[in-house]
Amino acid sequence: MNWKVADRELVSWLGTPEIDLGWCGYKVDSRPDAAWLLHAMYERESGTAELTYDDERRQRVAAGVEQPTMIAGFDLEAKSYVIGNELGRSEHPGPGWERLRWTELAARVGESAVAEGQYPTFRSLAGAHPSGSWPVSIRPPAEGSLDRESWRVLIDVLIGWSPGGVNTTCVAYFGPAVSGEYDTGVTVAGRLGDAVDLYDHPRGVGSPSNLWAADRSWITWSDWDLCGTKVAGPVELIEALLAAPDLEAVRLPWC
Repeated sequence: MNWKVADRELVSWLGTPEIDLGWCGYKVDSRPDAAWLLHAMYERESGTAELTYDDERRQRVAAGVEQPTMIAGFDLEAKSYVIGNELGRSEHPGPGWERLRWTELAARVGESAVAEGQYPTFRSLAGAHPSGSWPVSIRPPAEGSLDRESWRVLIDVLIGWSPGGVNTTCVAYFGPAVSGEYDTGVTVAGRLGDAVDLYDHPRGVGSPSNLWAADRSWITWSDWDLCGTKVAGPVELIEALLAAPDLEAVRLPWC
């Protein structure tokens, strides 16, 4: 992999370890402009189904096919439920599934894709999963990482927009929650042309917590608890992301 471990000091403009480790990724502001890339979800081509992921899990436990999740003798699932989404890397599920846009599902259930004042999370589009658990006919958006296909498109757009193209020097940061390096996180540096490889970096679980150009003209943020990845940068870059047909990008002025 062409990404080399770099000095943690390169991250200091986002936050110092003594104050903020960027545990789930460093939150970035929206200056001069920003867009959220909504993590992809998919739907079975065969149509809808009533069964939820939690129903399916409980049926398997009841049948003895799977065991309940026990911690210190406590059944973790007794008062919780299985959401059904991935945590970290995700990609197209394969034959029989087609992309389901957040806006398409929002129109179907009569609500906003992301409620005003809220971040894109597993709680978004509640009308599609009123019990909290998604129907098994839908592969919901992953938390913590942009999906693989959207990550590739994002990098292509960044390469096309950046004056240095593939040779643009970048820094990537994997926060402690994803890297397992609880004291410092993991900082690496490399070329934008090699950024697709970051998705499978051995110290990460998908898109890095933050990726930015060395000149700080743009930056991304994939928070471990969110179902959207924020990109902040010049208006022209954000407009390019909004226009990319294979991305679902939206402006959320409140976050």
